[in-house]
Amino acid sequence: MKKITVAGVPEHFNLPWHLALEEGAFEDRGLEVTWLDVPEGTGRMCDLVNNREVDMAVVLTEGALRHAAKGNPLTILQEYVGSPLLWGIHVNAESEHEQLQDLEDAPVAVSRIGSGSHLMAMVHAQTLGWPTDTLDFRIINHLEGAVNYLKENPETYFLWEHYTTKPLVTGGHFKRLGDFPTPWPCFVIVAHPEFVKSQPGLIRHTLEIINRYSSEIKDIPSIDRTFSNRYGQKLEEIQAWLSTTEWSQSQISKETLQEVADKLRSLNVLEQPLDIESLLYQP
Repeated sequence: MKKITVAGVPEHFNLPWHLALEEGAFEDRGLEVTWLDVPEGTGRMCDLVNNREVDMAVVLTEGALRHAAKGNPLTILQEYVGSPLLWGIHVNAESEHEQLQDLEDAPVAVSRIGSGSHLMAMVHAQTLGWPTDTLDFRIINHLEGAVNYLKENPETYFLWEHYTTKPLVTGGHFKRLGDFPTPWPCFVIVAHPEFVKSQPGLIRHTLEIINRYSSEIKDIPSIDRTFSNRYGQKLEEIQAWLSTTEWSQSQISKETLQEVADKLRSLNVLEQPLDIESLLYQP
């Protein structure tokens, strides 16, 4: 058995990986895949890839580019979710903030610098015409940290995926003031270039399996109920999410990555220019 460790957030987007693991699909191809849940998100996973603590990771597109622009070696193996991510904009349920305009000068809770919650807060602020160079970021590590921090600091707001936080909204922890969709495909699969160079066959087999599962997942009978039960979300919420979510089985385009890079560069969060083509996996 060839061993491989894959990291991802403990969210519904990654159910295809868990189904493949549970059904022995990787083992049938001679692969021993270990899945690592990383609630801290993309910034943490990019560090794990860079330190060779995991072999592959499912990360946010914008986070992958920022990580690469810091001089870290990274290869984008393919696009994983081709649809946008819907970010909910949250405050504590008891916060005096009632509308988005109230947040212009408010502190922003983020899982870590370079994470999606950090980068998309900047994109969101820029879209609304707010200054981005004075944003006050507070590091909270993960979703649970955000719940506790916003309770103690009700002036703070926080961006996280809409459906993941829905139970916290209905449960009275968060108040959602709006939503903001990522203006590009949201998730890509990445690896360290040295792993790519040394394990081309392993990568090919892994991608073939996950692409089969992701392409067929919507065809599984009662898959909406499976998502609902596993992730503790109402059936109608899962159905709404599934209707707008499209998994991808192909490489992300250079044009799309350039669009993301241009947006991040306009926010002054790319430390150096990117050679987009060199980031893309070439089988």
